[in-house]
Amino acid sequence: MYIVMLGGPGSGKGSASKILTNQLNIPHISTGDMFREQIKKQTELGKLADSYISKGQLVPDEVTIQVVKDRLSWEDAKNGVILDGFPRTEEQAKALDQILEEQGKKVDLAPELRIPDEIIIQRVVNRVMCSNKECGAIYNLKFNPPKKTGICDICGSELISRSDDNEQTIKDRLSTYYKNSKVLVDYYKAKGVLYPICPEDPTAGNASVRVVEKIIEKCHQMN
Repeated sequence: MYIVMLGGPGSGKGSASKILTNQLNIPHISTGDMFREQIKKQTELGKLADSYISKGQLVPDEVTIQVVKDRLSWEDAKNGVILDGFPRTEEQAKALDQILEEQGKKVDLAPELRIPDEIIIQRVVNRVMCSNKECGAIYNLKFNPPKKTGICDICGSELISRSDDNEQTIKDRLSTYYKNSKVLVDYYKAKGVLYPICPEDPTAGNASVRVVEKIIEKCHQMN
């Protein structure tokens, strides 16, 4: 099952994907995480990516496509993946189709998380995450705070926030997303794989779980 998660930055794609990957037993591929790792290591790719990401802009298609193509060639991706943060443009979507077609595969489902901007902004500016990458738990200081300030409930590691999790950057990222999202949504709608999801209460602590339940149910209907 090849799944493309759609939705604005901070819509909950990452949280839902982390739950979904365990239930479907396929890898979660986040281009954002891949770029942040390169930025942390101060590689040439990381420096290039940071020059765009720090301004709320998209990394150029040719760079992102090559990174994803390489990742999709790994052994663990042969039976499906959950793509989070890619594609973000029609050019990227067409490139993904070509990459998968070469492997005899295709995008099976494109869930679209529809969350109001004001909720997304509050999610992002109050977001903290576990510093332990093997855990990766995400909390929200307003909607879903940890039991102990600054400490992960699950593994006890320190909680940290991303440097780009501020109001101005998220507004810039949302603006960029909306410029590209309509054509992307229309693209997957035309292919018959778009699946809009509007969580009943996007501020609830179990919002991601409810989103995953809807996606799993849709997957079962398709089989």
